[in-house]
Amino acid sequence: MAGDAKGIEIEIDVEIEADGWTGHLPDVEALVVAAATAALAPDHPGALTVLLTDNAAVAELNTRFRGREGPTNVLSFPAAASARPHLGDLALALEVCEAEARAQGKTLAHHLQHLVAHGALHLVGFDHQSDEEAEIMEARERRILAGLGIADPYAVPDDPVAVHPEP
Repeated sequence: MAGDAKGIEIEIDVEIEADGWTGHLPDVEALVVAAATAALAPDHPGALTVLLTDNAAVAELNTRFRGREGPTNVLSFPAAASARPHLGDLALALEVCEAEARAQGKTLAHHLQHLVAHGALHLVGFDHQSDEEAEIMEARERRILAGLGIADPYAVPDDPVAVHPEP
């Protein structure tokens, strides 16, 4: 559980199913809690569960709940309003996250925190289906990550113009 300076509580349950997460990031739980708390507090108090698992488990969830084949980096499952204070659940696939971090020249820790913040924002209604929504969500992510000491995840190396990656 974490709380912000104003006393608004955020409860984060981190479930680790793939040992590789702790093998690569011994402080993975603290990284997840910091990112989720930064994304949600103080505007969105509540609880969420973050599942750190592998490609196979995320692929199965992706097929079952989204009708899409294969794994993805993060899945967000917003809870119904009647479930409050539970905001929802996130599931992250280790191998996809590792490959993306490598390809983007980022540390796994920074990429994980970006994806947790991104997923948490989805749980509270942010989206990127339109250009306008994407700009709003990305601006919020940039502020959250800057507060965690993480560089702009949308900036193109050697180019000050930020872009949104393909879905």
